[in-house]
Amino acid sequence: MTDDAPLLGPQIQQLRKRRRLTLEQLASLSGVSRSMLSQIERSQANPTFATLWNLTRALGVDISELVGGRSTTAPAPAIDVIGGHFVPEIRSEDGLCTLRILSPAQSAGRTEWYEILLEPKGALVSAPHAAGAMEHVTVIEGELEVVSGTTVARAPAHGVARYPADVPHALRNLSSGRTRAFLVVAS
Repeated sequence: MTDDAPLLGPQIQQLRKRRRLTLEQLASLSGVSRSMLSQIERSQANPTFATLWNLTRALGVDISELVGGRSTTAPAPAIDVIGGHFVPEIRSEDGLCTLRILSPAQSAGRTEWYEILLEPKGALVSAPHAAGAMEHVTVIEGELEVVSGTTVARAPAHGVARYPADVPHALRNLSSGRTRAFLVVAS
């Protein structure tokens, strides 16, 4: 007797839609490319264990729930602790900017928060977000140049900058060392 492998794609798609996440949002939260997610959801590709792990962490489900096709009977823990090496990261092509995604998957598109690490001359340049979106950046170490539309300001260490994010905007490291900041995006 052989058991068929579980069809993970439709389950992942159902969980994603239940959490009102787009493919792009889940890709950002999990570190799995949009094209790979699309293939997985259409059952055209099988995820590796690492990919599956990243998806379950981003979707807030236990891996056994997805693979077994049913919920575990144990209640969810009152405190969900995720090791630092499981926090999804996005890196710029030049390697000078790292975004660590700190917000839970279910908050994507509403309120998102990130840790930003910018090497010297590193920048996070963004296209406009949804109408009315705002960003709030708190500089922990270093100094940032903050650009929102045509307005430019400096945010020093321990300073906070709040600005419209529904226009082209950017954060640039002005320091000779690494700049570290926390960013909150509110839509």
